[in-house]
Amino acid sequence: MAETPATSSQPSSSGGAGKPAGKPSVGPKKKLRKGVTRGVAHIKATFNNTLVTITDTNGETISWASAGTVGFKGARKSTPFAAGRAAEKAGAEARKHGMVEVEVKVKGPGAGREQAILNLQNAGLKVMGIEDTTPLPHNGCRPPKKRRV
Repeated sequence: MAETPATSSQPSSSGGAGKPAGKPSVGPKKKLRKGVTRGVAHIKATFNNTLVTITDTNGETISWASAGTVGFKGARKSTPFAAGRAAEKAGAEARKHGMVEVEVKVKGPGAGREQAILNLQNAGLKVMGIEDTTPLPHNGCRPPKKRRV
């Protein structure tokens, strides 16, 4: 027996009149934090990518971006240009939340360190100070062998 799909008069399973019946909402809604004027910009510059996270003074994340989320793939993620674009995106998002001045903490040996700081300033954030928080080993793990190209 072949059944034909019939339109039913039952309400949709989502329960809301204005919501589409496709995807149910998952998780809590994003909190909008307005009025956060001071914060910390954490820049993690690795050899393969650059991550920019902007937090308030308590450490709660306001915005973040990486070279991958901005649209770069593969080896282009490790360029200073990609790091700058990631910093611009994170900085613009932080400005929407009312952030005005940031303290910058840079970690890692990547190529995008300086460019990310410059683009945070270009996004309209006032850089109050720069600190290098790269972890240094006290003769810990053996480093990888040198490349022979």
